[in-house]
Amino acid sequence: MNIIRKPFQYNNFHAVYWLIGINLIIFAATQFMGGEVRYYLTVYLSMIPAAVVEFKWIWTFVTYMFMHGSFAHIIFNMLGLFIFGIHVEKQMGSKEFLLYYLATGTLAGIFSFFVYYYTGNPLIALMGASGALFAVLLAYAVFFPDSIVYIWGILPLRAPVMVLGYTALELIFSITAGNSGVAHLTHLAGFAFGWLYFMTRFGINPLRRLTGSR
Repeated sequence: MNIIRKPFQYNNFHAVYWLIGINLIIFAATQFMGGEVRYYLTVYLSMIPAAVVEFKWIWTFVTYMFMHGSFAHIIFNMLGLFIFGIHVEKQMGSKEFLLYYLATGTLAGIFSFFVYYYTGNPLIALMGASGALFAVLLAYAVFFPDSIVYIWGILPLRAPVMVLGYTALELIFSITAGNSGVAHLTHLAGFAFGWLYFMTRFGINPLRRLTGSR
């Protein structure tokens, strides 16, 4: 069997809850343990391209996913991870889900490093789980293409329509938003690496699932 596609033994140890818990603990530390703690956590856990180059802080390609800059930032990300991640984890199994989540988020961070460093933004501090979350949204739509998601609790959309719609908006914003402080390219990178993961790890073409031609 191809080692790249060798499946893990299925189990479910609720990795989503662990991920949410770690994110909330780190966010609480940045908010309630004083300015010095917040400063050091931001510097050492956020992905700052200049620090990666000068000090070799490559761990920040992973740790940036667990940093959030505001209450709204972490609430929306963790809510999305809770709503969609639980279903994706049940479908994949916890080990596969963790590999998917961390791999897509890390690759999105590495991609963002090159973009920011070589476009003259080496001091930007990248933080947030949105890159990995976009990969989770893609996985949800691929696994549950007939699922109906209610946007703002009102507007019903099929999961593939929601995911492709969000992706199109991110593409537009990445072109038009400029220095808005939102890492739209990181979101798109998470989506793209999730797509590649499905093709290489599972042999699944997401487009066929999303368009109903499976």
